Amino acid sequence: MKLTHAEWQLMKALWRKHPATVREIGANLTGGTKWAYSTAKTMLTRLVAKGAVSERKIGNTAVYEPLVTSRRARLAALKSVAEEAFDGAFDTLVHFLVEERLSAGERKRLVKLLEAEMDKEDEK
Repeated sequence: MKLTHAEWQLMKALWRKHPATVREIGANLTGGTKWAYSTAKTMLTRLVAKGAVSERKIGNTAVYEPLVTSRRARLAALKSVAEEAFDGAFDTLVHFLVEERLSAGERKRLVKLLEAEMDKEDEK
């Protein structure tokens, strides 16, 4: 599932607090984003159509809940980047990140994480 920038903003707000109404989601947006009610409602309707969000009515009020976890959405986004920019090769993606984006501290944390994962594999 591919999310647009605006859809990511709504999903993050919904992951922070759910179930939530359109107004509650709008109030939970970060970065000073202010959306009109109708814009947020339209975007949430699109997320429902994508299967990322559920909508139920309580009286006349629509209440939304995420159907996709943040972990699953991140994995889908990462797979998409790997497919489109790195021909599906995650090792090439990680190598690029190590060379271009990670600070020395982040590289050290990555090494520790990889070592811990290797230890788990050795225990199996």
